[in-house]
Amino acid sequence: MAIEIIDCHKCARLVKWREKVSVEKRAAYVTENYWGKPIVGFGDKQAQILVLGLAPGAHGANRTGRVFTGDRSGDWLYRALHKAGLASQPESVSVDDGLTLQNVWITSAVRCAPPANKPTPSERKKCSSFLTRELAMLTNTKVIICLGSFSFQAICDELKIRPR
Repeated sequence: MAIEIIDCHKCARLVKWREKVSVEKRAAYVTENYWGKPIVGFGDKQAQILVLGLAPGAHGANRTGRVFTGDRSGDWLYRALHKAGLASQPESVSVDDGLTLQNVWITSAVRCAPPANKPTPSERKKCSSFLTRELAMLTNTKVIICLGSFSFQAICDELKIRPR
């Protein structure tokens, strides 16, 4: 599934944006090579806890290649997971930084960095097959933590739950 995600070109707007950001880098990262591709989930495949975010950050995961890595959202998330004993270290800076997660899997509703950090519902729908397959893989999941209403709607759609 990882290769299929990384090779995805379903959303022209997102492909154009993620690749543009990879070339027209933020000044702080001008010397870094950007990942510039869709992001796969990360963590413990036996996890009981699933953390579901919105989408990769343009200069975070889109740069580093790991979900919630290299931006302030990730700084907060991994610090909290470390304090709870679910992450081996309090920060995530790159895919090869040695970070491991215990009992947690992290993913996002949309796999590409969106312009203005605002993916559309149709883009969420195009990524939904990846979430479907991740949920099938994560057979021990007991808790799903949605970070925001967009990811909450993604999981409601996936599980066919109608919020009140």
